[in-house]
Amino acid sequence: MAEVKRPYDASGRREQAAARRRAVVVAAQELFARDGFRATTIAAVARTAGVSAESVYKGFGTKAALAKAVFDRVIAGDDEPVPVALRPDAKAIQAEPDIRVKLALYAEAAAARQVRSAGVQILIRDGRHVDESLEEVWQSLLTERLTGMTMLAEHLHSTGRLRADLDVDEVRDLLWTCISVELYELLVLNRGWTVDRYTTWLTRTLVSALCD
Repeated sequence: MAEVKRPYDASGRREQAAARRRAVVVAAQELFARDGFRATTIAAVARTAGVSAESVYKGFGTKAALAKAVFDRVIAGDDEPVPVALRPDAKAIQAEPDIRVKLALYAEAAAARQVRSAGVQILIRDGRHVDESLEEVWQSLLTERLTGMTMLAEHLHSTGRLRADLDVDEVRDLLWTCISVELYELLVLNRGWTVDRYTTWLTRTLVSALCD
């Protein structure tokens, strides 16, 4: 009887690769926060993650790309490959019929993302002035935020519950401004507001700007 060959199961190898990638991103996040972007080396990241520097270069290419990977992880809050727009909080916002509650839910989710990601955003924003490799990463962050705000503005405008004088572009630009890391930095990191106070302010500001 001919031997039946079992299909090769690569799931274990994929899980190991994902675990190594996660360890590298977590190590980079810790070192960037402690030492800054310029002082953090790929060798130090590899040593902290328990992998080779060669594997870090192979997986990410550049230190700037590694900074982007750190941002992607913190903005999502986990390592799952699920876009922000498809996550439960985004779906809850889309499904909510009351425009004011919808904006409050969005403000709460946006505040939580700022708590997780503000430090990395500021690292990339300010770091690009001393390391030009971060300029492309910063522009990528701005483009992604603008795309997200455009999608949200279109959704909000489609409800017919916003001020009649607002078009999609103005709604997008108001959202873009209100959730910028610069405002979070000024109010929470510089002026010492609590996250709850910031969330309440963001909710009131969005409702006041967008609703009758």
